[in-house]
Parts: sequence; structure tokens; C-alpha cells
Amino acid sequence: MIPAARHLFNAAFTPEKYQEMLADIDQQLPGQLDFRVAETPVFVPAGLRDKLIQAGQDIIDVIQQPDFKQLTEQAIPPHQRVPHEDEHAEFLTFDFAVCRGADGDLEPQLIEMQGFPSLYAFQSWLPSIFRKHYPIPESVTPFLEVADVDAYHAEMRKLILGDEQPENVILLELFPKLQKTRIDFMLSKQFWGIEAISLPDVRKRGRHLFYEKDGREILIKRIYNRIIFDELVRYPDLHPEFNLTDDDVDVEWVGHPNWFFRISKYTLPLVKSDFAPASYFLHELTEYPANLENYVLKPLFSFAGAGVRLHVTAADLDALPDKQNYLLQRKVQYEPVVQSPDGLVKCEIRLLYSWPKTSTKPMLLTGLARLSRGEMIGVDFNKNKDWVGGTTPLFER
Repeated sequence: MIPAARHLFNAAFTPEKYQEMLADIDQQLPGQLDFRVAETPVFVPAGLRDKLIQAGQDIIDVIQQPDFKQLTEQAIPPHQRVPHEDEHAEFLTFDFAVCRGADGDLEPQLIEMQGFPSLYAFQSWLPSIFRKHYPIPESVTPFLEVADVDAYHAEMRKLILGDEQPENVILLELFPKLQKTRIDFMLSKQFWGIEAISLPDVRKRGRHLFYEKDGREILIKRIYNRIIFDELVRYPDLHPEFNLTDDDVDVEWVGHPNWFFRISKYTLPLVKSDFAPASYFLHELTEYPANLENYVLKPLFSFAGAGVRLHVTAADLDALPDKQNYLLQRKVQYEPVVQSPDGLVKCEIRLLYSWPKTSTKPMLLTGLARLSRGEMIGVDFNKNKDWVGGTTPLFER
């Protein structure tokens, strides 16, 4: 999308160099990369960068409304409500499709959002890998409201650790060694000194939580939460000593679990923006849109694209017994914009924010990009394809 940067990169690209880059990643973090990293970064021109920033601000304006919690109370399933919720989310991630606007210029269109952390360590590290293996001009940067990688890591260290020692802060997951995102956990330990601990390994002694390391029990004071309830539901026979919904524990959340629900697909109908397609709670519609073929059906309480239906009819919607659990969102038309050796590729950009408890507004740190040749962005739609997968957006300075 920045022609000079794209031409420079593509001229230097070879499949062999790409394999060398993957080998470098594996040498530094053996066996940890378990998802496809795309062959290229995304070079984001200033015009699109500024529209992304504005699109993110339009969503933040909604989240900062005084009645936002009231509007999203029903987003949290009662049996999954975690006590001691803080005043605002500490992490915001917004996904935008790169589209072509009516004026012919590129623009973002909102796809989804989360009040949940997403690869914050990996996305600060990946740009350096690309720079090591390919010519990347200094006119682009992965960072937005922080100056460089050192400032980024300092901001994240302060947010995650607070005033505690790293050993008293854990990254909480379910079976972290089996997660596809485990490379991010390894980098989180490398950058901020925190261990990735599996929920069943957390011990509860009265009001205190502990984990074991090197034969000793260590007190947990803060939890950097990466657990998603969707995954816990798949293990009904799992009976950990500590449940996220426990009220009788002395621990502080970094990324309170309730915000995963509040800032989610449930929030989409609340956002009115030039960069957000129309979205409706299905059960609130007195009639379906006439052009139903231009809408996608999304379950409110699912993760990673599960249950999304791209092609629905009125009969399909009438047959749903639980319409309150779905929304309709106007489809967006991804514009193939990333030039690969054999054609153009579609792109999605995620903005990553931090929002410390003491801050009045979020800080836009960096981004994540995903490339696709399929009907959707997800892995299942891009099997056996090249120039697809996760990567880094590099923004024009």
C-alpha cells in the first residue's frame, strides 16, 4: 500500500529467504511458532493510518460513555461473571477490514473487537525479525503512540507488573504449552519476567493463590489473564482449586475477564461510525433487512470466528430458537491491496491499545495484521495458500 516500500520488499523476497526467516524464529524460540506467519509485513500509508486511528477513537467514544456498563450488562453470562471488576478495560483490540471507500480511497471497516490482550509481546518482536531478513525503510514503524520498542516494553511492563515483582505476577492460561499462541507467552516471560501458568496448577490457600516453581510455592498477586471461558467450557471435568468466578481471593486482575464480554460482538450495534458497518441484535429486529444477502450472522458468545455464517436466508433466521444470542452485521467488501508475487491479497488490521487503571484514555501502541486469499480471514479459509497468515502492520511515519 506504500508503493516504494512494497517494491523494495518484493524485489528482495524469495521463498528461500522466507524459509530462512522461519528458521531464525525457530532457532530463537524452538518449537513455539504454531501459526502461520505471512511472508510480508503490511505497509500502511498515512491516509489509511489516520483513518484507522479515527475508527478506533469512534469505538473508544462509545466505551467511555457513562452508561456503557449499563448497556453491556447482559453481555456477561451470569455463571461467568467475575467479581471485583475495574472501571475500564486495560486492553482493547479492534479488528478492521481494509476496504475501498465510496471516494475510491482505502478505509477501515470494523469487523470485531475485544477487551482482551492479544499477542502483545509477539507483535512487538516480529517487526525486528522482518527487518533482519528484508530491506525495510526507516520511513515506516510498527509503533504509534510509543516511540520505539524500548518505550513499548516499558509501557507494557508498568501495566502488567504494576508495583509487584515479576515472580508474583503470572500469565494465566489453560494448558499454555498446548496453545497456538504459546510463542507470545515465551516472549512475555523474556520481556517482562512473568511465568505462564495453567489454571489447574494454581493453588488456593485461604484467600491467597500460589504457583510452584523450583520446588517452592510463590504467592500470586496479579494475574495477566489470557483465559477465555469458551475454552474452559470444553473441559467440564476440570475442577481447579481456583475458579475465575471465586469472590474470596486476594488477587488483582490485569485485564479483568468481564471486559472480554462487554467489549465484543455485543458492542457492535452500539457503534455508529463511518468505519463501522450497520449491526443489529437479531431479536430486536421487527423485520429483516431486504438485502439479507449483504449481511453476515454472528453468534454473540463465540470466539475466533466460530459459528459465523456468511450466507443466510430469512428461513434460516426464523428457525433459530435463541435469536437473542445472534447479531446481523452488514458485510464488508475486503479490497485486495497487498501485492504478492502472483496477485493481490486481502488484509485485516488489528489495533492494540493499553489502558492503565490510572489513565483517562487508552494508548494506541501497535498493531497486528492478517492476510487472506479466502472468503474469510481465518486459518480454515486459507489452508495450503501462501502470502497469508499473521504479520505486522508497518505504519508510515
